[in-house]
Amino acid sequence: MRINYFTFARGFGYCAPVEKKIKIVTATNQDVETILDFIRQLAVYEKLEHEMVATPELISQYLFGTEPRAEVVFVEVDSKKVGFALFFTSFSTFLSQPGIYLEDLFVLPDHRGQGFGKMLLMHLARTALERNYGRLEWSVLDWNKSAIELYLSLGSEAMKEWTVHRLSGESLRKLGHLSD
Repeated sequence: MRINYFTFARGFGYCAPVEKKIKIVTATNQDVETILDFIRQLAVYEKLEHEMVATPELISQYLFGTEPRAEVVFVEVDSKKVGFALFFTSFSTFLSQPGIYLEDLFVLPDHRGQGFGKMLLMHLARTALERNYGRLEWSVLDWNKSAIELYLSLGSEAMKEWTVHRLSGESLRKLGHLSD
């Protein structure tokens, strides 16, 4: 996809068109450090860097190992990765179909507001349809108003009756060992 952008020519007071090459690319094992960098930046943005324990080894194992558990795609502008989406297959008992669960979507701050998040979501929706999946879903932090506005503008539905629950760390270990 090519999109015409405009750059302001200093001192001349006019805008000159600039063509940018934009594409969605699938991550490979060579992208592990880039994926980790996006995850770090997302953690800072969400004020959750204290929870981040991701390592290159874990990313490589779970995204590109013998049994990959998730996938990553990037949006590139002139070969520079400016956004990413990490997703995996879920399953709906009511639909009796798989779906895509979008774990994380992040666009670099300097590239927000240019449609790159929407492009990633469009790509994931197309992927879900191509795979004959029944849905695409995700969670969003309630303070992230700009993301919520984008999602609603695309036709998403907020699941107001649902609350996310999580077990991790010690609480997961404790529950997992109750029968021991």
